Amino acid sequence: EVQVVESGGGLVQAGGSLRLSCAVSVFHFDDYAIGWFRQAPGKEREGVSCISSSIGSTYYADSVKGRFTISSDNAKKTVYLQMNSLKPEDTAVYYCAAAPRHRIYDNSWYILPWYDYWGQGTQVTVSS
Repeated sequence: EVQVVESGGGLVQAGGSLRLSCAVSVFHFDDYAIGWFRQAPGKEREGVSCISSSIGSTYYADSVKGRFTISSDNAKKTVYLQMNSLKPEDTAVYYCAAAPRHRIYDNSWYILPWYDYWGQGTQVTVSS
């Protein structure tokens, strides 16, 4: 069974930084693309970023480009989301999810049903 576990959330002031981690227990980590999503109160869950490390591809939502960086440590089967210059509108529960990498392209990485395995989420709160 595949398990996805996020960590690293917390409370930070606007302009600050946080790094989220996503540990994925899967036999063939390279067969998966790992995405980060977020859901703010009263809003739909949205894609933030995704990495398909076996092919060296990364994807970002326009709202986070230039501020967030996704990376992967394949040996540790862990994906990171470095979040800089945080804004109050970044406040949300952040979820990590895994999808078979053949489903993930630049026009599909943000599609929630493509992801088979989801974590429980970690809260990120940015104060103004």
